[in-house]
Amino acid sequence: MDATRRSVLLASVGSAAVQTAAPALAEGIPSALREQARCDEPAHTAAADDFGHIVHERPSFIVQPRSSGDVAAAIRWASAKGLHLAAQGQRHSVYGRAMARDGIVVVMSGLRTIQDLQADRIVVDAGATWREVLAATLPHGLAPPVVTEYLDLSVGGTLVGGVGSGTQRHGLQSDNVLAMDVVTGAGHEITCSAQSHAELFNMVRAGLGQAAIITRATLKLVPAPQQVRRHLLFYPDLRSMQRDQRLLAAGHRFDVVTGAILAAPAGGWIFRLDAAEYLMGTAALDEAVLAGLSDDQSRRKASTLSYFEYLNRLSELETLLRDNGQWFLPHPWLMTFIGDTQVEAVVGDTLTRLSPADLGPLGQISLSAISRRSITSPLVRLPADDLCYAFNLVRIPATDHAKEITRLIEDNRARYGQVCESGGTLYPVSALPMDHEDWRRHFGSAFGRLSDAKRRFDPTNVLTPGYPIF
Repeated sequence: MDATRRSVLLASVGSAAVQTAAPALAEGIPSALREQARCDEPAHTAAADDFGHIVHERPSFIVQPRSSGDVAAAIRWASAKGLHLAAQGQRHSVYGRAMARDGIVVVMSGLRTIQDLQADRIVVDAGATWREVLAATLPHGLAPPVVTEYLDLSVGGTLVGGVGSGTQRHGLQSDNVLAMDVVTGAGHEITCSAQSHAELFNMVRAGLGQAAIITRATLKLVPAPQQVRRHLLFYPDLRSMQRDQRLLAAGHRFDVVTGAILAAPAGGWIFRLDAAEYLMGTAALDEAVLAGLSDDQSRRKASTLSYFEYLNRLSELETLLRDNGQWFLPHPWLMTFIGDTQVEAVVGDTLTRLSPADLGPLGQISLSAISRRSITSPLVRLPADDLCYAFNLVRIPATDHAKEITRLIEDNRARYGQVCESGGTLYPVSALPMDHEDWRRHFGSAFGRLSDAKRRFDPTNVLTPGYPIF
């Protein structure tokens, strides 16, 4: 489908189409899937929507697997029927990437068992959420090194990368997975790791679902902090905030430092760093960790939280968005990476062109420093600078008007173009139309390797059509 057509709150296919397509498809349902396959209206409606609420692509059939074998059967069924197949976890995509128009959607949320917990690792089904992982590990004083900012995402869904608390030191979540059970596009069940089936392992991590569907993951664990000392630091301008970002990235005062730019109520912008020190015992003195910083000392806010309270810090915003209805409106987010040499120019220009209305009353620009060396997943594309930044437009509009959402997506395209011209790259979970050539340019020198993996592991091009890469 033309990318432009998919960008404007696409209308759903009518129920009559479902009623005619589903019976024909049902005739060939494998016996192993008869109890797991659905074609009822509620299932179709759910599968045709996601957190973005922008793209709506109705599948012909939904499968709720009970095992990896069910996923394999669904993939072989899709291949035999000439249909596409997509896996859905918690449906937190913002641009229909986990949808399959007229195809088969495999809903992974039923596969969420915690399989095994050891001192240095945990084995979990791909449909388990990070909240469920933490519920299993924290009572034992353990946690993954990197946890998503929002805990109700599925493990399998975030291994497309997974930026979160801990990324500055430990890389992405895809850098901290030890092994994965997957089902390839050919319907083969394989356990892969850096030691076994390494090429498949590398093409699944951050591979946008093009080679295989993850059904189970073995995650690295480390000792969890007992508490977190959190500092909110406010700055008069972008330059002073960036000075401290660089200073803190070069040292080890804090375990996590995230930056945000928010619209000020009286106009202009608020520049803020959120710096967290993980406490295993006694905390460093505030005066020591804050010495030499350029923030407005009169506005500093400090607090001490449990580790879970810190990781769950977005729950208050989620409650607010659900209560005021904005949780259910479109979320045309843009996620990118910018190199240190260009960050002030690109972000500064964005601030001159962007209005608070372009973000929404509760939206923000996130700008957080990341060491390039901490990220090792081979398909993740990053700027050449040793220090780069996650530069995201977290738009939370107060409307679902199609014209306004289209305007914001077009602006995403313009912002992304500027990012690319400045040597930046895309974090590919964005509300952004991308065609084959766009994806080829995005992957650059890695495209040939991914293309080879596609031919080898998904020879009939069954998997994940929401990313139109091939």
